[in-house]
Amino acid sequence: MKEVTVQELKGMMDAKEDFQLIDVREDYEFESANLGGELIPLSTILDEASRISKDKKVVIHCKAGGRSGIAIGQLETKFGFNNLYNLKGGILAYKKDIDPTLDVI
Repeated sequence: MKEVTVQELKGMMDAKEDFQLIDVREDYEFESANLGGELIPLSTILDEASRISKDKKVVIHCKAGGRSGIAIGQLETKFGFNNLYNLKGGILAYKKDIDPTLDVI
């Protein structure tokens, strides 16, 4: 599975690169802290696959990397995506290394 680090993600954001950021956590987690991506909870990811771009880099994240890894596996298997990247360590790593003010639950 392809991955990006939180430092790479921050660089992509700062450079205003054209990519899609998907958060597969639950609503209440997203409301507490998010990275500005689109919320598509893991439980709905297959039904919402049409919202995910096949034409540019897509970074998928969750709290620590597990749920996003599951989402990527499902999307690659069922829909043939080949442009998905897991955020290594999830939003917890982003909080630790980039923005300690995030209120991650």
